[in-house]
Amino acid sequence: MRKLTTNIMLGGVGGQGLILMTRIISQAALKDGYDVKSNDVVGLSQRGGMVWGNVKIGKKIYSPNFPPGEGDILVAMEPLEALRWSAVLRDQGRIIMNTKHFYPTMVQQEKYEYPVKEIENLKSKYKVTAINAFEEARRIGKKQVSNVILLGALAQDLEIKVDTWLETVKDNVPKKAIEMNIEAFEFGYKI
Repeated sequence: MRKLTTNIMLGGVGGQGLILMTRIISQAALKDGYDVKSNDVVGLSQRGGMVWGNVKIGKKIYSPNFPPGEGDILVAMEPLEALRWSAVLRDQGRIIMNTKHFYPTMVQQEKYEYPVKEIENLKSKYKVTAINAFEEARRIGKKQVSNVILLGALAQDLEIKVDTWLETVKDNVPKKAIEMNIEAFEFGYKI
């Protein structure tokens, strides 16, 4: 970590594995000797609604929350979530974004247009890494590991040992899916 505290925001749609990501980030940081606080807001997750969480990592952390404009990294599991949560980032903050669209109901019903141009404009203000994690996960074997691909990309920005990440992933996924999740993490880490 380049500074005393790292503020991470995660945004997604219900069912994309945001809670698992939060847990793995938190456990890996703790294993490597950092203090961590995290929270998840998942009330709409059962209906495919938006879900989000914060993870704060540092020497001594008192709360997972941070004000708008002080986020260091945003992991967006869908492009619209990158746009929605970008205001939490500091200038030139980092966005790790899954490019697979999961259209909200209002877009599906043609009441609103999907904000393609606004999402593309994020690149002018932030450091954006765009990954079609959904397609890469299908190539690896299961679309459910797309969150672990994004986790691997995030790991590059944190001073947590790779072995710690791999151990933590193994501890948190079903035994039958360990190999696939490790492959997903390593793919994301190499991006």
